[in-house]
Formats: sequence, structure tokens, C-alpha cells
Amino acid sequence: MAIQHNIEQGPARTRVGQFAWMLFDFAAQPFHTLILTFIFAPYFATKLSANAVDGQAMWGYAIGIGGFVIAIMAPILGAMSDATGPRKPYIAFFSIFAILGSCLMYFAAPGTESGVFYAVIGVFLAIIGFEFATVFNNAMMANLAEDENIGLLSGFGWALGYVGGVLALVVVLALMSASPETGTTLFGLTPILGLDPMTHEGDRASGPLTAIWYVIFVIPMFVFTPDVPRIAPVKNAVRNGLLKLRTTLKTLPQRKSYFAYLLSSMFYRDGLNGLYAFGGIYAGGVLGLSIIQIGVFGIIAAAAGALGATAGAFADKKMGPKFVVTLCCNILILTCLLVVSTTTKTAFFILHLEDGSSTPLLIFYIAGALIGAAGGALQAASRTLLIRQVPKTEVAEAFGLFALTGRATSFIAPLSVGVMTSLSQSQQVGITPIIVLFAMGALGLIFVTKK
Repeated sequence: MAIQHNIEQGPARTRVGQFAWMLFDFAAQPFHTLILTFIFAPYFATKLSANAVDGQAMWGYAIGIGGFVIAIMAPILGAMSDATGPRKPYIAFFSIFAILGSCLMYFAAPGTESGVFYAVIGVFLAIIGFEFATVFNNAMMANLAEDENIGLLSGFGWALGYVGGVLALVVVLALMSASPETGTTLFGLTPILGLDPMTHEGDRASGPLTAIWYVIFVIPMFVFTPDVPRIAPVKNAVRNGLLKLRTTLKTLPQRKSYFAYLLSSMFYRDGLNGLYAFGGIYAGGVLGLSIIQIGVFGIIAAAAGALGATAGAFADKKMGPKFVVTLCCNILILTCLLVVSTTTKTAFFILHLEDGSSTPLLIFYIAGALIGAAGGALQAASRTLLIRQVPKTEVAEAFGLFALTGRATSFIAPLSVGVMTSLSQSQQVGITPIIVLFAMGALGLIFVTKK
């Protein structure tokens, strides 16, 4: 539906502006798809580090430290943005970190002393850049649609993001990432640009591809999506932002639905991030899947995510975002149990499999579809549910607190997976903290009343 009216202190709403805003998700999603989940993360764990267990633990530490920085700074920067107005300057600044970090990953070559260093620093910078840019892009959403259509805008944007993830993953699997044994890609082609399969150049090149993709597709948002007008001088931004944040934090316990939602989302979003971060690593280490097979899993999950986010958008409009979030948390709990119950030798904990059985791969692909669909709908509806909790003058600060609460445990999830994996020396046992986080998030939603 075209939007025809201005809101108080808000920009004009247009179809072009809305679509350009949605393209941010399309631009940023390859970072999550290629780097954090399906290509670079399993490459790091299985090819760059000494062994899969140490790789899973080290990857968890790198993401956890980046998450800690986000947790500390996001609410302060969000409050500063609310105090001054425009969101785009913040997006532009943090985009620099996203691009630089992604490009560094190309230099993480196997068999070199500096490979692990480039990978860890790269993912640290990239996760800070993409996450902060996302905070301020999300804050723009509240002024781009009527209240009753916010869920549709969020859901369609998230679905478009998954389309971007699928397309980027297809590019890598079809043209860049090749098996060292055969020298060809998933489609039987020789890698483009002379990328060497023996040194996994195609896997490492997923970093620069992520950066280039982001630059190309984020530009329309800067050009066509109207920003919030400036309401205060930049020189007073820090002081005004900190004062505003202090007031919010003092009164937050009295805003019971808002407070409960921030706490609940803190757990289930961290569980989802952990599932994305370690899904590919788990598949490579426990099920023995190749990077190309994990990439196919990624295509299935991302395609299902686009469908799930679209279906979730309509369910959000009809049933409300709280219903969508609760349903998806429960689906993800069951899916995690399905994944943990499966190895190359067993399925559903008790079913013994013959050597070479295709059942584990089939189960993992089914789980990927469920994770993609439920995860897409969950994240899109989460943005809508947060906006329902606050007035529009607090939305950037709210997304900053949203990042804080999500990241307050975001270092706990990967670190707990890392510690549990190290202690148990089992990737199956190591992944179980994620299930607990989803369960805690689902229980917390009971106390959220603004649906």
C-alpha cells in the first residue's frame, strides 16, 4: 500500500523509499549467509584451524568479543541518534568497518601464520560494522509505514534479505568455491578469476564478495530513503544522548511489557545467532559435510527464510508479532533437538544407521528449511514487536537497547558453546546451550502485553 501522509517529525513515505530501505537487508544478508554460517565459518573451523573442535571454540571467542563491544555501545549511539535525528551518518560510518573486515578475510590463507589473525580480526570488524549499521537502518523503519503495515514492511524486507543471501551463496557455489579434489565448483565449472581450489581462494573470496555486494546494494537506501530530519546540533549529541539513555534506563523496569520483551528477546535472538554461527561448523565436524554440501544447506535455509519471512509478515498483520515470535521459538527448539539427535551413525538418538547412509544429510536439509523459515519470520516479527513497545521518538534508542540485550548474552552463547565444546570434547554436547536460550526466550514472552 502506498503511504501518503507524513508523521510528526518523520520523513515523507513513498514506495521507492520503502523499497530502497528494504534493499539494506538484501545488501547485508550475505555477511550472515556467507561469512557467519555457510562458507567462511566452516572453512575457518575445518581448514584454517588445527581441528574442528578448536576452530569452533576460537570462532565463538571472536564473535563473542565483537558482541560485547556492540552490547556496550549500541544503546549509547542509539540515544545519540534519537537526540540529533538522522540515522544515515551512523550507517555510513559503520559500513566502513563492515567493508574492511569482510575484505580482510581473503588474506586468511591456510598454512600461514597470519591466516588465523586475518580471519579473527576480519570477523571482529565486520560483525561490529554490520550490526551497528543494522541498528540504525532498523530505526528508520518506524517512520516509513503506517503502524498497521510495519509488520508487512519488516517481513518483506527480511524476505528480500534472504533472497540476497541465496543469490550470493549461489554465486559462490557456482563460480568461486571449488573442491580441492576435483578443482571444480558445485556446477562443475572452473572457478572464476583463477581462484585456486587448493588454497581455498574461492571460500576466502566470499569476504570481498560480501563487501562488494554490500556497497552496490546499500546505495539506494542512501539515495532514495528519506531520513529523520535533524532536531539538535551534533555537538550536543553525546551529552543529550547519555541523558536520554539514563532516563530510559531508570524508568525501564516500570515499563513492564517493554522490559519483559527486551529480556525475552535477549535469550531467543542469541540462540538464533548461535544456531546460525555454529550450524555450518557443526555440519562439517559432526556430519562430515563438505563446504559445498553445507552451501546447498544454506541455499535451502535461505530460500525457506524468504518464504518464512513473507508468511510471517501476513501472520504478523493478522495475529500480531507476539504470536509469530512465540510460534517460531517453539519450532526452533524442536529443530535443534532434531539436529543434535543426528550423527553419521544415528538419527533421533536411537535409530542406528548404516555406513554411508544419506539419512543424516536429508535430516540436516529438512532442519535447514525449518531453521530458515522460522528464523526469518522470527527476526522480522521481532522488529515489529519492538516498535510496538515504544513511541517513535525513542525508536533508535530502543533498537540500541535491543542490540544491547541481544548482545548482552550474544557473547554468552558463543562463549558457552566454546567452553562446553572444549570441556566435553563433543560438538553435539557443545551446541546444547542454544536450546536452553530458545526455551528461556519463549517463556519470557508470556509477560509481553503489547502485542
